[in-house]
Amino acid sequence: MKRIKIGVLGAGSFANRFIPLWQAHPLVEDVYLAEKLEDRRAAAVAQHGIRTSYASYEELLGSDADAIGLFSQRWTHGPQAVAALRAGKHVYSAVPAAISLAELEALVSAVRETGLVYMMGETSYYLPTTVFCRKRFREGAFGRFVYAEAGYYHDMEHGFYPPYQGSNGPDWKRFASFPPMLYPSHSVGMILAITDARMTHVSCLGYTDDHQDGVFDRQLSHWQNAFSNETALFRTSDGGMCRTNEFRRVATGGVRCSVHGTLGAYEEQPGAKMWINHDRSTVDLREPLTCGKVERKPKDWAAQKKQGAQDDFFSGLAPVHESDRLPDEFLGKPNGHGGSHQFLADDFAKACAQQKLPPVHVWTAAKYCAPGIVAHQSAQQQGQMLPIPDFGAPPADASFAELA
Repeated sequence: MKRIKIGVLGAGSFANRFIPLWQAHPLVEDVYLAEKLEDRRAAAVAQHGIRTSYASYEELLGSDADAIGLFSQRWTHGPQAVAALRAGKHVYSAVPAAISLAELEALVSAVRETGLVYMMGETSYYLPTTVFCRKRFREGAFGRFVYAEAGYYHDMEHGFYPPYQGSNGPDWKRFASFPPMLYPSHSVGMILAITDARMTHVSCLGYTDDHQDGVFDRQLSHWQNAFSNETALFRTSDGGMCRTNEFRRVATGGVRCSVHGTLGAYEEQPGAKMWINHDRSTVDLREPLTCGKVERKPKDWAAQKKQGAQDDFFSGLAPVHESDRLPDEFLGKPNGHGGSHQFLADDFAKACAQQKLPPVHVWTAAKYCAPGIVAHQSAQQQGQMLPIPDFGAPPADASFAELA
């Protein structure tokens, strides 16, 4: 099986968690880097022993890299992915895949026309909760789907300021007001990764921000966005209902989900993870769904936090994870976001090497992102119920990568 070369765009704290994974992967020959900020590029090159680096994305696209990993600013992913595909490169994209329906359409078209591998790195797909509920759902333990709720709770003051400041300089507040529902995949994806349905209609409301930092000032915002929190109610293609929260001013934190069916349910809150049977008996799931802690944080952890690194960038695996499918070379390597990083890095390397679809391919990415895009439109219209377009499914002759 041909080994691949991966070119990483961006040397921020998130990219620095994935570079060593791909460097260690047996199907990856080399990892390149492109970063426009010279100091950041030099630091990453030294940290990871990178042999080939570039000062621009254009240079990276012109290299002999087989694939591109996008760890750039969230509103740039769609066009950058299309450019990479048109340049003959496979694409791994951090979330979101795109921030408009037009960008999603262009992305799906580029994948369909080029036949190249595209993967969106949705961390919630491999969170212990999702892994457990997906298995139970496929076994029929939930019965018919009724309702689910999921939320991505991440206050601006808990690690969001440094990445915006580092990438945008004095102008950072203009971009930090990025609409919460344009970053929907942690909540939407968590639900749909369990049920494999899609969201068909949405009504969404926004919370107008009044924080003293002025980030969500509509007049200042590059997005003309005053909403720091958005809540959406969805109808799903399987006849059920969902609610998702994308909050950026909130005391709580994390990503969590609850799912209700006619035969069984899963309930999750901070400190509690519970399976509920139809007869009201319960099973405490905290042990199988809790990730082990890493041995220690890096010695320069304080400096990394100032650059935007977050505590959830560091986690071990949970008992529910199928860790035996991961390459032995990942032992002792970084992990994070509920143990998802190693699975995502492995998915992409195997999909590229096999020229087959990863689990979160472009049609799934569109299914996870389109609901949030339309939800924000609804919030701008005071909750108007709006239809969500269907971007379709992979070609009938497509096959999925063998990951085990």
